[in-house]
Amino acid sequence: VQLQASGGGSVQPGGSLRLSCAASGFPLDYYAIGWFRQAPGKEREFVAAISWNGYYTSYADSVKGRFTISRDRGKDTMYLQMNSLTPEDTALYYCAVSRQAVAGPGADGYRYWGQGTQVTVSS
Repeated sequence: VQLQASGGGSVQPGGSLRLSCAASGFPLDYYAIGWFRQAPGKEREFVAAISWNGYYTSYADSVKGRFTISRDRGKDTMYLQMNSLTPEDTALYYCAVSRQAVAGPGADGYRYWGQGTQVTVSS
């Protein structure tokens, strides 16, 4: 199983980025997926999750209204659209596949993890 995250980079405050995460070797169809992030010197934190069918989404309070999680079941790919970025969003972003059809913020509920893609927000 491989999760290949991409789309990270450097952006100025107020800018946008779209992260992608493509899965191979494992069908995502019936599992929730999520994004987490870890900033230097901080613990990994939940960012967003989406259910297997895309009907249910959840977000960390810090990103609500700015980030949007989505998935393309036909392509086994997940996305994280990030708008109005701030320096506090700087982190290594990880995609993850849940053990269940609906998942929340607990990292223990995710079974597969991508390698991470770096997002840096600075002026």
